[in-house]
Amino acid sequence: MPFYRVMAYITGVFLLVLCVAMVVRYGPAGDPTMSHIVSPIHGWFYVIYLVATGMLVYQRNWKPSWAVLIALAGTIPFASFVAERFVVTKARETQRVR
Repeated sequence: MPFYRVMAYITGVFLLVLCVAMVVRYGPAGDPTMSHIVSPIHGWFYVIYLVATGMLVYQRNWKPSWAVLIALAGTIPFASFVAERFVVTKARETQRVR
C-alpha cells in the first residue's frame, strides 16, 4: 500500500501543476513551454499510478469496479488525494476483519 499512497500523491500534485500549466498555456500569457514539460511527466506518473492501483486491487482482492474508480481519481484534480484517504481507510478496515 505505501507504493500506491506515494503514487497517489505524486500524481495528484502533478495534475494540479498541469492545471496551472494549462492556464498559463491557454490564458493571457499563451506560453506552451510549461505544459510541454509537465504534460509528459504527469502522463508517465499516471501510468505508474495505474500500475500501483492494479497491484493494490489485486493484492487486496477488491472488485474490479473499485480499480476503475480509483484509477479515474488520477484524472480529476484533488480526487487522487480523496481516493488515497478512502483506500487507506478501506484497507485498514479489511485488515481488521481478517
